Amino acid sequence: MSAPTMCGGCSASRPVTAEIQDIADKVKPQLEEKENRKFCTFKATEYKSQVVAGMNYFIKVQVGDDDYIHIRVYESLPHENKPLALHGYQTNKTKKDELAYF
Repeated sequence: MSAPTMCGGCSASRPVTAEIQDIADKVKPQLEEKENRKFCTFKATEYKSQVVAGMNYFIKVQVGDDDYIHIRVYESLPHENKPLALHGYQTNKTKKDELAYF
């Protein structure tokens, strides 16, 4: 059983599920537009979540051999019926870089 997530705090880093990969894939076009580049590789490798008025997902995504990007995705509450939004990202990361709040 995993430890409970404190409201407002980030969860521990967890392995990616199919749902998390799907979330990353849905915001990939937003990231490609902001970075003005296409990503042939886009594999989520770990994530953290944060309960807010909705949910923040911090996802480490492999985009090259040892080239990673950390993305922050906001998922609104279900009744708001809004699409997933890329709320931030950090480039020039490696596999060893800790996934942290940003």
